[in-house]
Amino acid sequence: MIAFTPDRIAQIEARRDEIQATMARPDLSAEQFVQLSKDYAEIEPVARAAGEVRRLRDEIASLETMLTDDDMRAMAEEELRELRSDLPAAERELALKLLPRDAADERAAMLEIRAGTGGDEAALFAGDLFRMYQRYAESQGWRVELISASAADLGGYKEVIASVSGQGVFAKLKFESGVHRVQRVPATESGGRIHTSAATVAVLPEAEEVDIQIDDKDLRIDVYRSSGPGGQSVNTTDSAVRITHLPSGLVVIQQDEKSQHKNKAKALKVLRTRLYELERERLANARAGARKSMVGSGDRSERIRTYNFPQGRVTDHRINLTLHRLTEILEGPGLQEVIAALIAEDEAARLAQLDDAA
Repeated sequence: MIAFTPDRIAQIEARRDEIQATMARPDLSAEQFVQLSKDYAEIEPVARAAGEVRRLRDEIASLETMLTDDDMRAMAEEELRELRSDLPAAERELALKLLPRDAADERAAMLEIRAGTGGDEAALFAGDLFRMYQRYAESQGWRVELISASAADLGGYKEVIASVSGQGVFAKLKFESGVHRVQRVPATESGGRIHTSAATVAVLPEAEEVDIQIDDKDLRIDVYRSSGPGGQSVNTTDSAVRITHLPSGLVVIQQDEKSQHKNKAKALKVLRTRLYELERERLANARAGARKSMVGSGDRSERIRTYNFPQGRVTDHRINLTLHRLTEILEGPGLQEVIAALIAEDEAARLAQLDDAA
């Protein structure tokens, strides 16, 4: 475990107190107060954890001086055992609070699910995954906005894209990117044979306009009549939008809304998010010796999880976690156990890296 010197702990607490005092000044502008509030929200949990480490160490030091007193020794030894067992957990909590945070953790996320190998069964599985994430989002108090969807003939989706907003969305969903595999007997299978199908999930932090500035001259925008299943649902106006970002070659098509304006707004939102992710990947690759996460790189071609219906189990291959709670996980709230395990594994790996560097 990383050793925290008294000076380091004092620095953390002093910085918290300095921000708090500055926030009380009457001459602060609204912008300064907002920025200081953000700074305080970041450092206060760290200072609280540092304060707990300091308290435990001070009490241990005080009790150790009592060991030479025959009358107090028995009581001191009992309290020391308890405090010494509490100290490593407090130091670990402080180490976790000091880990470098992903700047995107508190952002909303763009969730993209695409059917892979397996035809109609893969599309049905993509639909199952989307419902799982919808229900998980509900359990977290998040909001899910459907951006676009391409329905398959027998149900499910060939592709579905949604925006998920709320507190800490990307921090919890970012490890979901990759290939999800399902093993089950399809409803169309008369022989009872188990089929293996797959769907690809991508979770991207949503970009804000201040992150990615898109120049109009870099865009080619085409409008055309939306395609549909026929009858009254076919648009009779040119409301569908295809936006091509010329420098990167990225293409986004949006036709779910009847309004061309709404389709364009949604398409730009998706485009901005994808450009932001490209920039994040570029910066990550540029960092010399960047550590590859224990739970995967987020590569969409990486097989990360298997949902086995005959055995009622879900296995996350990155951390060798198997849970025989398939139904609860696909219902949504049960996914939290998997996500918590992935976050814990990532934290442990990053703590180990800090230990090695110390």
